[in-house]
Amino acid sequence: MTDVYTLGEPLGVVSSGRVRHESEARLDVCGPELTLAIALARLGHRSAYLGKVGDDELGARALTALKGEGVDVADVRVSEGLRTGLVLREIRVGRELRVTQYRAGSAGSRLAPGNVPIDRIAASKMLHVTGVTAGIGRDALEAVRTAVTAARNAEVMISFSVEYVPELWPSVREAEEVLGELACASHLLFLRQDELDLVKPALTPEREVVVDRGAKGASVRADRMRYDVPGWQVPIVDTAGAGEAFAAGYISAALDGLIPQERLHRGALLSAAAVTSVSDWQGLPTRSEL
Repeated sequence: MTDVYTLGEPLGVVSSGRVRHESEARLDVCGPELTLAIALARLGHRSAYLGKVGDDELGARALTALKGEGVDVADVRVSEGLRTGLVLREIRVGRELRVTQYRAGSAGSRLAPGNVPIDRIAASKMLHVTGVTAGIGRDALEAVRTAVTAARNAEVMISFSVEYVPELWPSVREAEEVLGELACASHLLFLRQDELDLVKPALTPEREVVVDRGAKGASVRADRMRYDVPGWQVPIVDTAGAGEAFAAGYISAALDGLIPQERLHRGALLSAAAVTSVSDWQGLPTRSEL
């Protein structure tokens, strides 16, 4: 049985200083669900990933990374004639990370409801979805909705990370409607402090709500109680990937039957590992390294 099934868009990522002056850059693959699937696999959980990549070198690299980390990629499809999406990250000292998206019309954005394996989701312990995939296109949103419906019909636990990226949405209002809908359908909700207003209807006592405050720490409200964990005490290299690394650690501890404080602690450990690495996922620990 699959422990966690997830779906998303694998992306290439180029990280550099200011592009107009930089002569060197770093190439990797990324995606919030890709990070989560790899993080869980490294911790010994059975994770499965659904997505589409182009028949190009970036797509091949993403598949190689997932396979190499032990993620089940039986449902990943290679789309002929389409390209794999790309993200450009410009890191400048003293300024916020600048991210430019090159994913319009990408293979990953063509993920559709017909690609969703209802039976495989029904046979999983948990489904994890994010607001990023819901925002990359109408077909991808319907694929997420199809997966959520399949999980609900089979009484499979649903985990949702808000992951609001303004550039992916036509308006804040549309983002609120979709993200709020998915948050209300979830049992386990992950979000940042600045995303609370986007999903207000979902912030009910019955739902397990985990709030990631980055360097300030994180908290969870579970069983009508609040628990907290302090922030990172580590040198920060790049904060990209920290949110889904945290979610993976929390979910891993939940699958292991640990209590909320222990779930937060493992989430914080994985988040700290993510921010000390130049890669979203390469610095994440194995089970023996926890």
